[in-house]
Amino acid sequence: MLVQSEGDTNSTASRRAWQARALDAEARALLERDRRAFLHQSVSTPCLNAIVRAEGIWIEDTAGRRYMDFHGNSVHHIGYGHPRLKQAIAAQMEALSFAPRRYACETAVLLAEKLCAIAPGDLSKVLFTTGGSDAVEVAVKIARAATGRFKTLSFWDAFHGAGVGAASLSGEALFRAGPAAPLVAGAQHVAPFACYRCPYGHAVDVEGKPFLERCGMACAGMVDYVLAREGDVAAVIAEPVRAVPYVPPAGYWQAVQAACRRAGALLIFDEIPSGLGKTGRMFAAEHERVVPDILVLGKALGGGMLPIAAVIARGELDVGGAWAFGHYTHEKNPITARAALTTIDIIEEEGLVQHAARLGVLALERMEEMKQRLAAIGDVRGRGLLLGIELVRSRAEKLPDDALAETVLYRALDAGLSFKTTMGNVLTLTPPLITTEREMLRALDILEGAIAAGP
Repeated sequence: MLVQSEGDTNSTASRRAWQARALDAEARALLERDRRAFLHQSVSTPCLNAIVRAEGIWIEDTAGRRYMDFHGNSVHHIGYGHPRLKQAIAAQMEALSFAPRRYACETAVLLAEKLCAIAPGDLSKVLFTTGGSDAVEVAVKIARAATGRFKTLSFWDAFHGAGVGAASLSGEALFRAGPAAPLVAGAQHVAPFACYRCPYGHAVDVEGKPFLERCGMACAGMVDYVLAREGDVAAVIAEPVRAVPYVPPAGYWQAVQAACRRAGALLIFDEIPSGLGKTGRMFAAEHERVVPDILVLGKALGGGMLPIAAVIARGELDVGGAWAFGHYTHEKNPITARAALTTIDIIEEEGLVQHAARLGVLALERMEEMKQRLAAIGDVRGRGLLLGIELVRSRAEKLPDDALAETVLYRALDAGLSFKTTMGNVLTLTPPLITTEREMLRALDILEGAIAAGP
């Protein structure tokens, strides 16, 4: 059996039982049509439920039941169906609906200029793709061209996309084992930072914080060790804050960046799930006071309506003029570019980054209170509106409670809250940045009740 990390699976007896009990005839019929029409794959098809409407933080199923969507594939930062975004897309369709890629398009140029203006440090050159997986592969191509090397170093349990190259960088068996293999040569991996479940065997204090003076930040030390041993790594690629979620120990990325510089490797940050305000800063890298050589964005960039991703690099990495790193048909599509520009404007003008920071503090405080009351909660963690509650059968032994996590998922759905589980036992919450304090507290009330009800 494969270790779960990306999300909750879709083939358990508990899921089938919930669907038989909770779904109406229309939903079951649509799921059956979906099952027949689509190739099946884990964490995707067959589907969980059928929805007919999405607005703000809410999704609505065929029976008219509404759910706060604290999953949303991390695309719904500004909420679903933002009126201003719909108007901007419609206006762009009237003005210029498509631009062949060999012609300049002012809307695409404006987006590139805007991303460079808000990006950290000296990141000042951009390429667009239609999805995050492709953007990750473009970033690696740039690193290969700039360094003359081909190896990469990334982390087990990470997800960077489903393409052959991006899956090679990923560290999840669901995407890199079985029929996906063999993958791209030179993709090296190390264990990631994960202080509650340190893969290097180091203990944490009673509050779940690492004893950094004892562990010596072994997780960063291993990156340094492998880079030195390999000697010819083009890039280290990682999520600055893991989507599981795990927050890095203080100083981690500064240590890794120093190791990269010693080894001549570039540092690529995959901010596809965490960028554009999710962590309470415009970019998660800003928390670490580290500017990567290349930063990758996606998911929320299209405002939850259109697919667009971006690679933002230091100017001196403009080294691919003789090659085509990402010559996509819709590379400079004016409609997707307008969607991204408008999404960024909404995030800035509505103060959503600052709101996410404040609401995240409130949520973590509430989650800590839940932990004090509920023995099934082994750890709570997160940053901004990327939050996790880890369920265990024993706090002392940290035994994961996958069964309870799945049960809580269905109880929460019954109460009007949608989210996903990761690693089998982590309730992972990624609410929109427009979520109100009242809605957040209501969601946590639902979770507390669902956990307290027991197995």
